[in-house]
Amino acid sequence: MAAPCRVLFSRCQRSRKIANQHAAQRLKSIVCPSSARLFSSESTKNKQHQYDLVIVGGGIVGMATAQELIIRHPDLKLAVVEKENELAAHQSGHNSGVVHAGIYYAPGSLKAKLCVKGLDMAYKYCDEHEIPYKKCGKLIVAVDPDEVSRLEGLLERGQKNGVKDLRMVGPDEIKDIEPNCVGLKAIHSPHTGIIDWGLVTKYYGKEFEKRGGTIYTNFEVTKFDIAAESSEEGGSSGLNHPVVIEGKSQENPSLSCRHVVTCGGLHSDKLAEKSGCDPVPRIVPFRGEYLLLSPEKEDLVRGNIYPVPDPRFPFLGVHFTPRMDGSVWLGPNAVLAFKREGYGYTQISLPDLADALSFRGLRKLAYKHLSYGLMEMYKGIYIRAQVKQLQRFVPSLRPEDVSRGPAGVRAQALDREGTLVDDFVFDAGTGDLGQRILHVRNAPSPAATSSLAIAEMVADRVEQQFSL
Repeated sequence: MAAPCRVLFSRCQRSRKIANQHAAQRLKSIVCPSSARLFSSESTKNKQHQYDLVIVGGGIVGMATAQELIIRHPDLKLAVVEKENELAAHQSGHNSGVVHAGIYYAPGSLKAKLCVKGLDMAYKYCDEHEIPYKKCGKLIVAVDPDEVSRLEGLLERGQKNGVKDLRMVGPDEIKDIEPNCVGLKAIHSPHTGIIDWGLVTKYYGKEFEKRGGTIYTNFEVTKFDIAAESSEEGGSSGLNHPVVIEGKSQENPSLSCRHVVTCGGLHSDKLAEKSGCDPVPRIVPFRGEYLLLSPEKEDLVRGNIYPVPDPRFPFLGVHFTPRMDGSVWLGPNAVLAFKREGYGYTQISLPDLADALSFRGLRKLAYKHLSYGLMEMYKGIYIRAQVKQLQRFVPSLRPEDVSRGPAGVRAQALDREGTLVDDFVFDAGTGDLGQRILHVRNAPSPAATSSLAIAEMVADRVEQQFSL
């Protein structure tokens, strides 16, 4: 299934078309049921539905967790609630689509272990379910002498993490792998790939439903509560299913359950506050804006081309990313989004913006990286500025070869001192309610690659905390 990186461009185009046609056919069978939209909620008003456990959030971490739990506990009655009208509506469906190998992360860290394991699990899952992907590889390129030592340290780190088949290449081999790329040295990661993570999320959902799970869309959670003891058909509903989940719409049924797991992504902190948790770490939305390579220039790159990370700055930097549909994304930058799901400058939520700007942690981060932040905004406004950064790696790229492309929003967790929270954060809350809720407040990048491994970890935590 995985196409080799070094093939002629014409062969890549044909394989892209075939893979995308097959994916479209399979996706149509998933997302276009004959009687309703994807995973449509039952329009039952004022009827209480009872479950053993409810997962809040239909992104890739939430759906991977739901799938893992229903595989482990087929006798439990499980449900997922998602506030949008489909799964993977935000971060899981608005990302670069890269299958990461686990090079960047500190040796021995949870992120490193989960990414390396998650990559193998993701490829195996995709093979079993015939989900298309491509192992097109990745170059991390040093273009300045002062980047070479950092690159060598990165190679050592990746090898300690157990990343397979990493090697250092020189200028000639860089040209062999990427004919239009220049650099002094580069790390070649042959098992880095590309995939449609939104499609993968929908497959998780399909498997969850197939095994008996229920998915409610258009269900925005407004409240968690503990039910008063009440009798229903001779039983004590309040004792057996004490947690009540209320939705924003009158069309949402009131769900009662024994336990709740939230995987809320961009709203994870707000969901945690509903059960009495500390509002920190706070989620601050950062928008990443991509450029799109013109179709006649898509042969400029064969695989992923990344910069050497600069430890002075909070984000990675611009890179070249081919997509499953044959397009090539360039970027992104990183700027504050004016709405938690704000994909453009005109998408503004005054409450979300006030919430972000009033947070001490964001102000400290902005002060520390003021010049960097202003440059990121400048690159978002002026295409030539972003192209200039990309030309360090592919000098033949011209401003007229690109146009404005899509954008994604990253849920960045910050502490009160303005430090990026780079580890997993679990929380519960207070009182009787807190004993029955597990909040996944931060599942840091690369959560999509690591999703199946993260799901195992969350499921272990659920079993331990709720004595399943």
